Amino acid sequence: MSLPLPRTTKEGPAVDRLRTLGLELPSLADNPYYVHHRAVDSSIHIAGQLPYKDGVLLGTGVVGRDVELETAQELARHCVLNCLAAAVHAVGDLDRVRIVQMLVFVASLPDFGLQSRVADAASGLLIEALGENGRHARTAIGVAGLPANTPVEIQMICTAV
Repeated sequence: MSLPLPRTTKEGPAVDRLRTLGLELPSLADNPYYVHHRAVDSSIHIAGQLPYKDGVLLGTGVVGRDVELETAQELARHCVLNCLAAAVHAVGDLDRVRIVQMLVFVASLPDFGLQSRVADAASGLLIEALGENGRHARTAIGVAGLPANTPVEIQMICTAV
């Protein structure tokens, strides 16, 4: 399945664009072992985010074996929402967030080879929500396993604008 190209218009606040897509930023639970973000000057380093929604992990397994490509893409979009929630916590407003780099980890079989297609769903959401501020450098990597047996984890670097 081919993803449609993301719209790059930036009409209205980013949070309204998310709502138009039927999405909203979640609340992130505190963790005693790490913080969801760390600001260094104007850069915000976002910790790896899993596809949690309301405290529930939305999927487990290995992409290409237990998890279909389309499911992995949807899980990647949830990871991005959690990343954006952390970024907003750091800068106070979604319209002040510019994505610099995104690193997408996909738990997948060695011969899967479509990690970039999983990442495309996350990239597309960023561009739809943030317009040009959502365009970013990106790496998509296949790995043997991820925390909690999740299929996707996303880490980001953002900047405040």
